[in-house]
Amino acid sequence: MSSNQIIETAISSLANTMRMYVETHMRFGELFKVDPEEAIDNLDRTFELKLEAFHTLYDVSKGLFPYFDHGDTAVLIAVRNAIHHRDHPLFHSLNRRLYLDTGLDRWRGASFLLASYPTLHGAPILMSHFVRLDDLDARLDPSYASPYLDTIARGDKAVRRMKVIDMQLTLPAVRHRGLHDRYPNDQIYLDLMPIFVSAVCKLFKAMKAAGIAFKGFDAETYEVPFTSEIEVDLGSPSLKRLWVGGFGPPVTVDA
Repeated sequence: MSSNQIIETAISSLANTMRMYVETHMRFGELFKVDPEEAIDNLDRTFELKLEAFHTLYDVSKGLFPYFDHGDTAVLIAVRNAIHHRDHPLFHSLNRRLYLDTGLDRWRGASFLLASYPTLHGAPILMSHFVRLDDLDARLDPSYASPYLDTIARGDKAVRRMKVIDMQLTLPAVRHRGLHDRYPNDQIYLDLMPIFVSAVCKLFKAMKAAGIAFKGFDAETYEVPFTSEIEVDLGSPSLKRLWVGGFGPPVTVDA
């Protein structure tokens, strides 16, 4: 099997996990009414499958694309590695925290700051996967001196990676807003879904430019939208407030 064929297989696998996640998301609402734990676990596991497939594509195509020069691709690789090794309590989803780890009653009256990103073409990304922003800092920012700090990148390499992620994902603006509005650090969340979409758009464009074919139904289906239609604006974080009221489900409003 040639190197191009290996990359083509990795693209096909990534596209397949992307479809699986969409299908799981479509079933989430009805399943949640019956079994919240299964619904949340299914969604979280399929998101992790996407990260694994993304990392496989990185492994076989790193010679074609500078993954660590881009904040979106760099952060996905780092989060995947963290979840893959799972030697820490980081990167559990907001859904798991609210509904499974503690339950909504624990958070009645509390608010969460949710940071996401819009698309440049106007149509919203309807799916989300929120993780704590301070989990990202604890894993990747050497200045935090966290016991959960990533040991793969050290010294100047770790500092440079964090700077690229911070600046390209506009994270200082999110932290500033959280500080200004007095949100506890553990109640500020970052949506990884538009970051994932942005990263896949960049990769698919680079692979197509390199002459890599998109083979298989899923890869062919995602090729056009992710190479010529979708573009995420990582420079303009969209901030929402998730309020857990006294009764009923949480409500999301503009921050």
